[in-house]
Amino acid sequence: MTAGTDLVVGLIERDHGVEVARSVAKGMVMYHRRPGGQSQHSTLLDLGANEDRVQRALNFARQNLAQSLTIDDLAEAACLSSRQFTRLFRAETGTTPAKAIEALRLEAAKLMLEQSRLPIEVIAREVGFANRERMRIAFARVHGEVPRAIRNDAGPLAAL
Repeated sequence: MTAGTDLVVGLIERDHGVEVARSVAKGMVMYHRRPGGQSQHSTLLDLGANEDRVQRALNFARQNLAQSLTIDDLAEAACLSSRQFTRLFRAETGTTPAKAIEALRLEAAKLMLEQSRLPIEVIAREVGFANRERMRIAFARVHGEVPRAIRNDAGPLAAL
Protein backbone atom coordinates (compact mmCIF):
# COMPACT_ATOMS: atom_id res chain seq x y z
CA MET A 1 0.00 0.00 0.00
CA THR A 2 2.83 2.39 0.83
CA ALA A 3 4.44 1.84 -2.55
CA GLY A 4 1.13 2.72 -4.19
CA THR A 5 0.84 5.99 -2.31
CA ASP A 6 4.47 6.82 -3.17
CA LEU A 7 3.69 6.16 -6.83
CA VAL A 8 0.61 8.40 -6.72
CA VAL A 9 2.53 11.29 -5.16
CA GLY A 10 5.31 10.83 -7.73
CA LEU A 11 2.81 10.94 -10.59
CA ILE A 12 1.16 14.04 -9.14
CA GLU A 13 4.56 15.72 -8.86
CA ARG A 14 5.38 14.86 -12.47
CA ASP A 15 2.02 16.08 -13.79
CA HIS A 16 1.21 19.01 -11.49
CA GLY A 17 4.45 20.10 -9.85
CA VAL A 18 6.19 19.92 -6.51
CA GLU A 19 3.85 22.19 -4.56
CA VAL A 20 0.72 20.21 -5.43
CA ALA A 21 2.51 16.92 -4.67
CA ARG A 22 3.72 18.28 -1.31
CA SER A 23 0.19 19.38 -0.43
CA VAL A 24 -1.23 15.97 -1.33
CA ALA A 25 1.53 14.19 0.62
CA LYS A 26 0.82 16.28 3.69
CA GLY A 27 -2.85 15.42 3.40
CA MET A 28 -2.11 11.73 3.07
CA VAL A 29 -0.01 11.69 6.23
CA MET A 30 -3.02 12.64 8.35
CA TYR A 31 -5.67 10.23 9.53
CA HIS A 32 -9.34 11.18 9.29
CA ARG A 33 -9.41 11.54 13.08
CA ARG A 34 -5.97 11.43 14.65
CA PRO A 35 -6.18 10.43 18.32
CA GLY A 36 -4.51 12.34 21.15
CA GLY A 37 -1.85 14.97 20.68
CA GLN A 38 -0.06 13.27 17.80
CA SER A 39 1.79 15.44 15.34
CA GLN A 40 0.16 15.84 11.94
CA HIS A 41 3.13 16.93 9.86
CA SER A 42 6.45 15.65 8.68
CA THR A 43 9.71 17.54 9.11
CA LEU A 44 11.05 16.06 5.87
CA LEU A 45 8.05 17.44 3.99
CA ASP A 46 8.44 20.82 5.69
CA LEU A 47 12.07 21.05 4.60
CA GLY A 48 10.94 20.62 1.01
CA ALA A 49 14.21 19.51 -0.55
CA ASN A 50 13.83 18.77 -4.25
CA GLU A 51 17.48 17.95 -4.87
CA ASP A 52 18.15 14.20 -4.58
CA ARG A 53 21.50 14.75 -2.87
CA VAL A 54 19.94 16.87 -0.12
CA GLN A 55 17.12 14.35 0.26
CA ARG A 56 19.69 11.55 0.52
CA ALA A 57 21.51 13.44 3.29
CA LEU A 58 18.24 14.04 5.16
CA ASN A 59 17.32 10.36 4.91
CA PHE A 60 20.79 9.44 6.15
CA ALA A 61 20.35 11.81 9.08
CA ARG A 62 16.91 10.44 9.93
CA GLN A 63 18.30 6.89 9.99
CA ASN A 64 21.28 7.87 12.14
CA LEU A 65 19.83 10.39 14.61
CA ALA A 66 21.64 8.85 17.58
CA GLN A 67 25.01 9.72 15.96
CA SER A 68 26.67 13.14 16.14
CA LEU A 69 25.92 13.90 12.44
CA THR A 70 28.51 16.44 11.39
CA ILE A 71 28.42 18.49 8.19
CA ASP A 72 31.13 16.17 6.83
CA ASP A 73 28.91 13.12 7.49
CA LEU A 74 25.94 14.70 5.72
CA ALA A 75 28.09 15.95 2.84
CA GLU A 76 29.51 12.47 2.38
CA ALA A 77 26.01 11.00 2.28
CA ALA A 78 25.15 13.57 -0.39
CA CYS A 79 28.38 12.90 -2.32
CA LEU A 80 29.42 16.56 -2.10
CA SER A 81 32.15 18.57 -0.44
CA SER A 82 31.18 20.12 2.90
CA ARG A 83 31.14 23.59 1.39
CA GLN A 84 29.03 22.58 -1.63
CA PHE A 85 26.66 20.65 0.63
CA THR A 86 26.14 23.56 3.02
CA ARG A 87 25.36 25.98 0.16
CA LEU A 88 23.04 23.54 -1.62
CA PHE A 89 21.29 22.56 1.60
CA ARG A 90 20.50 26.15 2.54
CA ALA A 91 19.36 26.96 -1.00
CA GLU A 92 17.06 23.91 -1.10
CA THR A 93 15.61 24.04 2.42
CA GLY A 94 15.98 27.63 3.54
CA THR A 95 17.63 26.51 6.76
CA THR A 96 20.94 25.23 8.05
CA PRO A 97 21.79 21.55 8.34
CA ALA A 98 22.05 21.92 12.14
CA LYS A 99 18.51 23.33 12.41
CA ALA A 100 17.18 20.61 10.12
CA ILE A 101 18.83 17.87 12.20
CA GLU A 102 17.39 19.37 15.37
CA ALA A 103 13.93 19.40 13.76
CA LEU A 104 14.30 15.72 12.77
CA ARG A 105 15.42 14.87 16.31
CA LEU A 106 12.51 16.75 17.84
CA GLU A 107 10.04 15.04 15.52
CA ALA A 108 11.42 11.58 16.40
CA ALA A 109 11.47 12.38 20.12
CA LYS A 110 7.90 13.71 20.02
CA LEU A 111 6.68 10.55 18.33
CA MET A 112 8.46 8.40 20.93
CA LEU A 113 7.01 10.50 23.76
CA GLU A 114 3.51 10.10 22.34
CA GLN A 115 3.72 6.39 21.58
CA SER A 116 5.93 4.82 24.22
CA ARG A 117 6.67 4.79 27.91
CA LEU A 118 10.44 4.85 27.48
CA PRO A 119 12.12 7.10 30.03
CA ILE A 120 12.75 10.61 28.72
CA GLU A 121 16.51 10.18 29.24
CA VAL A 122 16.46 7.11 26.96
CA ILE A 123 14.46 8.94 24.30
CA ALA A 124 16.93 11.85 24.42
CA ARG A 125 19.83 9.45 23.77
CA GLU A 126 17.97 7.50 21.06
CA VAL A 127 17.33 10.62 18.99
CA GLY A 128 20.78 12.14 19.44
CA PHE A 129 20.37 14.77 22.13
CA ALA A 130 23.36 14.74 24.47
CA ASN A 131 21.09 14.48 27.50
CA ARG A 132 17.59 15.02 28.82
CA GLU A 133 18.19 18.68 29.61
CA ARG A 134 19.29 19.57 26.07
CA MET A 135 16.19 17.90 24.71
CA ARG A 136 14.01 19.77 27.22
CA ILE A 137 15.51 23.11 26.19
CA ALA A 138 15.00 22.34 22.49
CA PHE A 139 11.36 21.33 23.07
CA ALA A 140 10.66 24.45 25.11
CA ARG A 141 12.21 26.69 22.45
CA VAL A 142 10.55 25.06 19.42
CA HIS A 143 7.23 23.73 20.77
CA GLY A 144 6.72 25.95 23.80
CA GLU A 145 6.29 22.80 25.90
CA VAL A 146 8.61 20.44 27.71
CA PRO A 147 8.73 16.70 26.89
CA ARG A 148 6.78 15.73 30.03
CA ALA A 149 3.85 17.95 28.97
CA ILE A 150 3.86 16.44 25.47
CA ARG A 151 3.79 12.95 26.95
CA ASN A 152 0.93 13.91 29.28
CA ASP A 153 -1.05 15.42 26.38
CA ALA A 154 -0.73 12.12 24.47
CA GLY A 155 -2.82 10.46 27.15
CA PRO A 156 -3.35 6.72 26.84
CA LEU A 157 -1.28 6.43 23.66
CA ALA A 158 1.87 6.98 25.72
CA ALA A 159 0.97 3.91 27.74
CA LEU A 160 1.53 1.53 24.81
